[in-house]
Amino acid sequence: MTHPRRRLVIVVRADPVICGHSGEARNLAEVALTRGFDDVRLLTWTIPTLQAAGLPLKPLDRLLPYSAGITVERPEAVGDYRVPDGRHQAGLTGRLVELLAEPVPTTCLSMYLSPHTEVVMDAVAAARAAGFAPDVRTVAKAVGSDVTNVIKSCLRDGRFGAATVLFTTFLANDEVVAVSEYTRQEIVASAEQVDARCGTRFAEQCRRRVIVSYPPIDSASFLDLDPAHVDAALAQRGLERDGYILFLSRVTPAKGIYELLAAFGQMRCRSRVKLVVAGTGPVLEHVRATAEGDDRVVFLTDVDDHEKPLLMRGCAAYALPTKPEPDFVETFGIALAEKMLAGGGPIITTTTGGTLEAVGDTAVIVEAGDVPGLVAAVDRVILDMSAAERQDLEHRARAHAMSFDRVAVFDGLFPQEAAAVGIR
Repeated sequence: MTHPRRRLVIVVRADPVICGHSGEARNLAEVALTRGFDDVRLLTWTIPTLQAAGLPLKPLDRLLPYSAGITVERPEAVGDYRVPDGRHQAGLTGRLVELLAEPVPTTCLSMYLSPHTEVVMDAVAAARAAGFAPDVRTVAKAVGSDVTNVIKSCLRDGRFGAATVLFTTFLANDEVVAVSEYTRQEIVASAEQVDARCGTRFAEQCRRRVIVSYPPIDSASFLDLDPAHVDAALAQRGLERDGYILFLSRVTPAKGIYELLAAFGQMRCRSRVKLVVAGTGPVLEHVRATAEGDDRVVFLTDVDDHEKPLLMRGCAAYALPTKPEPDFVETFGIALAEKMLAGGGPIITTTTGGTLEAVGDTAVIVEAGDVPGLVAAVDRVILDMSAAERQDLEHRARAHAMSFDRVAVFDGLFPQEAAAVGIR
């Protein structure tokens, strides 16, 4: 039996989930094929499981294909209804054990600590205990929700046992990574709270070991867009270039959609531009009802990965007035970096979480939750900002966002693989 020479397994919520980190997995997988990996696998969840979870999903018939050499595996659940939870996780873990049993040097990257890092650690422990002696290196990448949703909820509810399990699992990996410096600082701060309560020593380990690796973006998908393709895409939507403010993100309170909708009703520029809300999310229907009767607000719920950069390029401004919520804080803002690469009108956003790491000094900044400030900022961008200033912001934004190109991020995350193929 012929085995691959080198394998990368990424355990993640992959497509069709509308999530920046599903895009991260795709981009890292594509670069891995050029860095010595001849077998790349995304280990993820079945489509019905994702649908049942209520996650926002892309149109299933328009998902971008992966390159040859990348396999998306969706193991079926193990057990029946008498196992009310964990059946699908058992399927993921069992499949990873089967891969680790093969004599193939393997790197395992998990994104989202709970449950994906648990899958990797359980599979590695089982493979070793069974005597398979896997040649494996594990990398765990903590993303925003790991801190804002999982760890902080444990701390808020006094569930230090669960937080202890999460930190123990995270730090058991060979390498531990955060998606932004903001996330890294939040991990350390949360570890300090667990240490103070339990007498553990997680914070010192996190300070010493956790590194930052920003989200990888396929910059080629956003650069040098054909103007004719942009205009054609807008025409199909009944839009015109520079004729709309774009909100393209999950439709959830933490993204500032309610503040943006309230601000748009007060803007002087609303007679000149529409507000396009592109995306799905838990409050979409309520937002629709809130905007009912305003024909200047347009909702697009079926934007795919091909159309996204075209909508970004054609907008007069891109607004993401994200704000901190108990269950979510914007720990980077992948859509911001994508918009910076695509060009088009200026970005208006806030200083929430890690957004400044994404935009640097190339965006118009307002305070989170400040509706009058948002009104003034968008009106200035649309009505008063000179063409020269808009062009300067666009050029500097694109230059800044190129540091998030997927090749550069991959080589920083896996430097030994870059060295193996002669990259310096």
